[in-house]
Amino acid sequence: MSFQLDTTFTPSGDQAQAIAKLCKSLDAGNKHQCLLGVTGSGKTFTMAHLIAHVDKPTLIISHNKTLAAQLHSEMKSFFPNNAVEYFVSYFDFYQPEAYIPRTDTYIEKDSAINDEIDRLSISAMTSLITRRDVIVIASVSCIYGLGAPEDFSDLIVSIKVGDIIERDDFLRQLVTCLYERRDFDFRRGTFRVRGEVVEVFPAESENVAVRVEFFGDEIDRISLIDVETGRVRETKPAYAFIPAKQYVSPPEKRSVAIRNIRQELEEQIAFFEKQNKMLEAQRLKMRTEYDLELIQELGFCKGIENYSRHLSGRAPGSAPSTLLDFFGKDFLTLIDESHAAVPQIGGMYEGDRSRKSVLVEHGFRLPSALDNRPLRFEEFMERQKQIVYASATPGPFELINCRADNHTFIPVKRHRRGDDIPDHFHGIVFSSPKEIRVEPSPSSQSVEDFNPTSRRTPLIVEQIIRPTGLLEPIITLKPLKGQIDTTIELCRDRVSKNERVLVTTLTKKTAEDLTEYLKSTGLRVSYIHADVDAVERVEILRQLRSRKIDILVGINLLREGLDLPEVSLVCILDADKEGFLRNETSLIQTAGRAARHIHGECVLFCDVITDSIKRLIELTEYRRSIQQQYNLEHRIEPRSVNRAAQSPLRLYDETPEDTPSWRVAEEETPYGQPTIEELEREMKNAAAHLEFERAAIIRDQIKQLKQQNLS
Repeated sequence: MSFQLDTTFTPSGDQAQAIAKLCKSLDAGNKHQCLLGVTGSGKTFTMAHLIAHVDKPTLIISHNKTLAAQLHSEMKSFFPNNAVEYFVSYFDFYQPEAYIPRTDTYIEKDSAINDEIDRLSISAMTSLITRRDVIVIASVSCIYGLGAPEDFSDLIVSIKVGDIIERDDFLRQLVTCLYERRDFDFRRGTFRVRGEVVEVFPAESENVAVRVEFFGDEIDRISLIDVETGRVRETKPAYAFIPAKQYVSPPEKRSVAIRNIRQELEEQIAFFEKQNKMLEAQRLKMRTEYDLELIQELGFCKGIENYSRHLSGRAPGSAPSTLLDFFGKDFLTLIDESHAAVPQIGGMYEGDRSRKSVLVEHGFRLPSALDNRPLRFEEFMERQKQIVYASATPGPFELINCRADNHTFIPVKRHRRGDDIPDHFHGIVFSSPKEIRVEPSPSSQSVEDFNPTSRRTPLIVEQIIRPTGLLEPIITLKPLKGQIDTTIELCRDRVSKNERVLVTTLTKKTAEDLTEYLKSTGLRVSYIHADVDAVERVEILRQLRSRKIDILVGINLLREGLDLPEVSLVCILDADKEGFLRNETSLIQTAGRAARHIHGECVLFCDVITDSIKRLIELTEYRRSIQQQYNLEHRIEPRSVNRAAQSPLRLYDETPEDTPSWRVAEEETPYGQPTIEELEREMKNAAAHLEFERAAIIRDQIKQLKQQNLS
C-alpha cells in the first residue's frame, strides 16, 4: 500500500517551495538535506508531504519522548490508512547496572517496564516485518540493540483454519515465542488453555485476544475476542502470532549461544585467576551460570541483552541489530530538532561503554556484554540512505553535510580547527554564510559519506513564513548597567497588558535571588532550573499560562517544543557573556519563545555586541523582512497564536493558593482522595495515551501517599 496523505489543508506560506525543493533533492538521490523551519511554519505538515512523495518506510527521530508522542499524534491524523507506529524506551524508570570501584558499590539494574509502550514497540517491529507503508516515530532508543529481524521473523507462528497440528505442539511453539501460560492472570503476551480451546493474548494487541478452537488435531476456527467480555468480534481464516518480547532467539541458535557463553566464561575465569582476581572470578561464575540455567529452561533471563552477541551469532565487536535493521536498506529518515537529536545520537556509545567496561573489569559481566551497545555515530550514518534534518537552528554537522543554494541565507558561525565538530573532520572553515568548506581528516575511513564536496550538493531549504503572519520578535539592545531595574520596568509594562515575560540568567543562584527580588517589588514570579523537579516544571508553566504567575525566571528556557503563546517579552541578562548559554543557537532559540505573540520582543542586556548577538540580529531582520513582504503581498494581518491553557495536572481537590498545586496538603487528607490502586490505574491509563507528564504527576502522588501511610 502507498502512503495516503489525508488532509484538507493545502501548503501555504513557503511550505510549497520547501516541499518542492526537498522532493527534488530526494529524487536526485542526495543523502543529506535540511529543512530550516522556524516555529509555527508547519514543519510537520511539510514532513508529511515528503513521506507521501518518497513513498518509502520512514523513520522520524525525536530527542524527546513527549515531543515524539506529539509527532505520533499528528502523523496518525495525516496518514490514517497507513501504519503509524511509536517506538521509545519502554521503561517508566530505568537504573542501569553499574559498579563504583572507589566505594565498592554495586548498583543492580532496576527498572519498571511500561506495558503499553512495550506493546507499541512490538507493534512497530511487527509492522516493519509485515508491510511497507510504515512510519515509525522513535526516540534515540532506536539505535539500541534488539533481537535480529530474521530471528523475529523466523519465530512468527502462522496458523490457518484446516491446519493439522497437535494442540501441544502449538503450545510449544507459543512458548518458544516467549508466551507464558496463565490460566487466570490473562494479559498481553500470555495464553490460556481450556480443553481444545486455546486463547492467546498477542503481544502487539491492546484489548483483543485470539481464540483457536481445535477439533482433534485440526484447527477448526480462529476468532478475535474481546478480552474483557469474551465476546467474538470476528472470525479469521488465518492468524500470525509474533514473538512476545523484543529479544528473541530460535532454539537452535540458543543451544549454540549457551556453548559459546560457557567457553567465554571459562576463558575469562582463567584470565582473572591468572591476575589473582579470585573474587572477580567467583562472582562472574555464579552470575553467568545462573543466567545460563534460566536461558536454557525459559529462553529468557534478566539482563539477557548482555548476551545478545552470542544469541544472534554476531562476531565480536560487530554492531548490534537495532530498529534500523527492521527497515531494510531503502528507507527515509527524518530527524526533528536535529541540532539536539544529532549530538544525542552521537553521545550514546561512549557513555554506555564506559559504564560496562567497569562491570567487565570487576567480574560482573562477560566481555561480550560490551557488544550490547548503541550504535556508534558512523554506524548509524552507514545505515542511512537519505536523511532530512529539521531544525530552526541546524548544528555544525547539518551545516557541513547540507550546503545552501544561491537563494538561501544560512546563519553560521566560525569554528576553530577541531572545535565542536564530528571526528570525521579535521576542521571546518566557513568562508561566508553561503559557502562551507570541509577539510576531511586524512585518517577518516568514511569521509566519502560525509563530505559534500564529493557528492551532488544537497540543499538547506528555508521555511520561515508563518501562515499566521507573525513576525520574528523585535531585538532590542540595552546596557548592562541597571539591567535589573530596567527588567522590572519592562515586566510591569507587559503585566499591565496581560502579557507574560521570560527572564534568563546565567546561574541558578542568580535565578533564585532575582525571583525573590522581583517578588519583593510586588510582581508574581517563579523560577525554573535543573534542581526543580520535572513535574513541578510542568505545573509552573501551566501557572504562567493561566496567569497565576506573570514572570518566569530561568537559565535555559530554550527547550524545544516549549509552547507559551502568552509570552510577549524575553529578557536575556548578561547577553554578551559568550558561551554555551549565550551562543548563537541558544540566543536564537531563546528569542524564539516570544515568536508566538504579535507584540513579541527580545531584550538583550549587553555592553559588547558579540558575534552571536550580531548573527541573531542579522537573522531576525532577514526573517522579519521576508514575512513582512509576504504579509503585504497577500494582505495578511498578523495575529497571535491562541491556544487554551492546559488544565491542572492533578487529581486532588483544589488546594489553597499559597500551597503548590503539585503537593498534597499534610494537615489533612482531601475529601474524596483516590486510593493508591485507583491512582495506579489512572497512571497506566495516562501512559497508555502517551500523556507522560500527567503519568509522572500521578506517580509522584502515589509515592507521597505511600510515604504518608508508612508514617
